Amino acid sequence: MKTVDHKCPNCNANLKYNPKNKNWICEYCGGKFTLSDLKENEKNFKETSLEKSKEIKEETQNEMDEYYCEDCGAKIIADKNTAATFCVYCKNTAILKSRLTDKFSPSKIIPFTKTKEDAIEAFKQVGKHKFLMPKEFTDPKNIQELTGIYIPFWLYSCKMNGHVDGKATIVTTWSDYNYIYTKTDTYKVARSGDYSYKNIPVDGSVRFNDAIMNSIEPFDYSEMIDFSYSYLSGFLAEKYDVSKDEAKKITINRAYQSTIDDLVDKAHRGTFYYTTFVPDNKDYNIIEEDIQYVLLPVWMVNIKYNEKMYTFAMNGQTGKMIGDIPYSKKKAFIFWLILFTIIFIVTLIISYFI
Repeated sequence: MKTVDHKCPNCNANLKYNPKNKNWICEYCGGKFTLSDLKENEKNFKETSLEKSKEIKEETQNEMDEYYCEDCGAKIIADKNTAATFCVYCKNTAILKSRLTDKFSPSKIIPFTKTKEDAIEAFKQVGKHKFLMPKEFTDPKNIQELTGIYIPFWLYSCKMNGHVDGKATIVTTWSDYNYIYTKTDTYKVARSGDYSYKNIPVDGSVRFNDAIMNSIEPFDYSEMIDFSYSYLSGFLAEKYDVSKDEAKKITINRAYQSTIDDLVDKAHRGTFYYTTFVPDNKDYNIIEEDIQYVLLPVWMVNIKYNEKMYTFAMNGQTGKMIGDIPYSKKKAFIFWLILFTIIFIVTLIISYFI
């Protein structure tokens, strides 16, 4: 089965997307191309339609996992959720175009603005001055494994009406010379309101840790553009395996919880600041809603240490990076041994002169 990639119109070498200049470059002839250049070249390119249509049809029906690199002919193995990968032999990008068609076709994409060099520098900054960091985290081979991946996300927007009602109390306390008095006034309180939520994100891939994906947010969704396969050049990409319905349930729950929390807070404060408020009823109604499937850029690396995998991820648009670095027990032992030795020697010298 064939893969799809963008070729240089001048020399037919593979093109890679340049996040800094927002264009496509050829590392062989030095050519630079815009998205409109690539679209025009693709439009003029004549393919052997009968054979290719048959292959794409087979791929769509059977979701085969074997592909062949257009450049070196090597076999590429990809699971059913991979939309763009690399050939392990020639390192060229293989865009599995039919994996992102029909219902799996994203509507929008945020292209990478941070380069691999930016990601490497950010990773180095995470471990800066952490001298107990294991050597695996400073190994150049591991650092170079930082990979740019387009992660599938669902973005949910809606307008929602919420309502809460319940019992509120105001407790007043005073005293005289003999007694302490307490008065409790009880009120029936209700609050309603209209709320608007835009682009609530849900990670569309089960293989990526939701906590990590949530931690590198937010993305600037105003920079989303119409999806084009061209932006996948030089990067990995996934297609979603969290369904639209699953994502919708998650995002509606988030919107509902935010709405109710705000209404409860307003009910608690009320005209007076109530001492307590206990809601009896909570309800909501969705007025209008929209959900779209998009690809968002993430730089990521996994480093194994003591049989545990540590993941570092950087927002490919904003540069926000997260990740935990363990400490090396060996380095810690050596550090404390050296410190103890220094203290011991200093103590001996001081005692000698006393």
